[in-house]
Amino acid sequence: MEVVNPQNHAAKRRRTGDSDVYAADNGSDIDLSLLEAVEKSQSAAIEVLDLKTLKKLVLSFERRLRDNIEARLKYPDQPEKFAGSEIELHEELQKLKLLAGGPELYPDLVNLNTIPSILGLLSHDNTDIAIDVVGLLQDLTDEDVLEDNDEPARVLVDSLIENNVLELLVQNLSRLSESDPDESAAIYNTLATIENLIEVKPAVAEMVCERTKLLRWLLSKIKVREFDSIKQYASEILAILLQNSTANQKRLGQMNGVDVVLQAVAMYKSRDPKTSDEEELVENLFDCLCCLLMPLENKERFVKAEGVELMIIIMKQKKSAYSSAIRALDFAMTKYPPACERFVDVMGLKTAFAAFMGKIPISKKNKKERYQEDLEERVISLIASLFGGILRGSRRDRLLSKFVENECEKIDRLMELYIRYSDRVKTETERLNQLELDDLEMDEDERYNRKLESGLYTLQVKDSLIAVVLGHLWCSEHSRMRARIELLLKQQKLSKNDVKDILQEYHDNIGDLDGPEEKERAQTRIQKFISAFEA
Repeated sequence: MEVVNPQNHAAKRRRTGDSDVYAADNGSDIDLSLLEAVEKSQSAAIEVLDLKTLKKLVLSFERRLRDNIEARLKYPDQPEKFAGSEIELHEELQKLKLLAGGPELYPDLVNLNTIPSILGLLSHDNTDIAIDVVGLLQDLTDEDVLEDNDEPARVLVDSLIENNVLELLVQNLSRLSESDPDESAAIYNTLATIENLIEVKPAVAEMVCERTKLLRWLLSKIKVREFDSIKQYASEILAILLQNSTANQKRLGQMNGVDVVLQAVAMYKSRDPKTSDEEELVENLFDCLCCLLMPLENKERFVKAEGVELMIIIMKQKKSAYSSAIRALDFAMTKYPPACERFVDVMGLKTAFAAFMGKIPISKKNKKERYQEDLEERVISLIASLFGGILRGSRRDRLLSKFVENECEKIDRLMELYIRYSDRVKTETERLNQLELDDLEMDEDERYNRKLESGLYTLQVKDSLIAVVLGHLWCSEHSRMRARIELLLKQQKLSKNDVKDILQEYHDNIGDLDGPEEKERAQTRIQKFISAFEA
């Protein structure tokens, strides 16, 4: 609530042609009867939004729609004869926006069979009428409107989808021009409506890609070299569509999507975004790229399109996309040896280990502790992926040699991170254990949520990744590496058993998201490290 200082509002307002005066600052000469009359006149213009009002709005809309259809059929070649009915139809569509103020009436709107009539106007010959409908749909499905109205929202969205809203919205996109302000706004509202529909019904993300050409349209927008708000929003919608859908990730990969996204990212390999909106665009593009890199076939496309080389170039340029490039490489190399091999072959190790040693570009953004910790996690994960993807040969030797050069400085750094995260895991675990003792009624879900909120799971993931890298180093049986690891553990009054315990917990909590066979393979690899530390 805004608190107004009356001393800042000394000016008085006087009604023209009237002796009545009211003051904003001293409370003198206030004509209460006048204010009451104004208030009554305003409230009289506002009709209560109930079922009766809804029926009146719908009936009036249907009449104007019928009038317009009849006028167009009667005078198809005389626009001046049906222009009036079109203006009236436009006004009725604007009135229907009032329904956004009463989402509890959405089931009644559906029962009145009005949705087909509204959606049919998306194909209206007059683009302005279609634009009106897009605006109406955006208002009706707005996130703020639907909040705490789950059931009415579901009823409305189901009806919209049954009546082909997705197909009609995307078809209408093809006739809208970004150069026209009204049509540009309609493009934005179309994307907003699709986003709102996905929010209510997540399955829409795959439906819209199966039934329409939205993915191709979005790709065409992110191809554009110049930055604009439509390109930014297109990248955001694309990221949403790819986020939790393997089917969409594969579908876009088959449309040459990996190459298109790489080309869009390449525009920022040697320059930074100029505005915060453009920064968001770049983040969206990298989100798209990382989602695309989930399916195996898209990792292959990424390597063929020289995506590994592009990410290394971006890292070397040390622009704002630096950390995003590391994240993309981590996704590309996870469980995909060809990407790991390509990374080593094109001299990526030097760039990756510079980041590992903390030699990152300094800016206002990455001075933040959270940014640096996220970057550390990504680099550690990348190195763990390299060890997992390169099991033997000269490439493996080159990777291992990085931990011996310069007096084993990489092992020192690895142990520094290991100690830091292990200490934080212990501190946070003790704190949460105490909370559980204080709250004996805490159930498993609440316990999980508290661990999530405290950041404990993130810390444990980092700790486990470091332990996995230590396991790879220890299993190399390199005497100098082993001696260095043992010395650093001893200095911290720790032993191999401490690393082994972390690996054991990691082993026991490996899930079967990628199937039981992959789970068994992963557990076998970790068990090998555990056994080596026991020897």
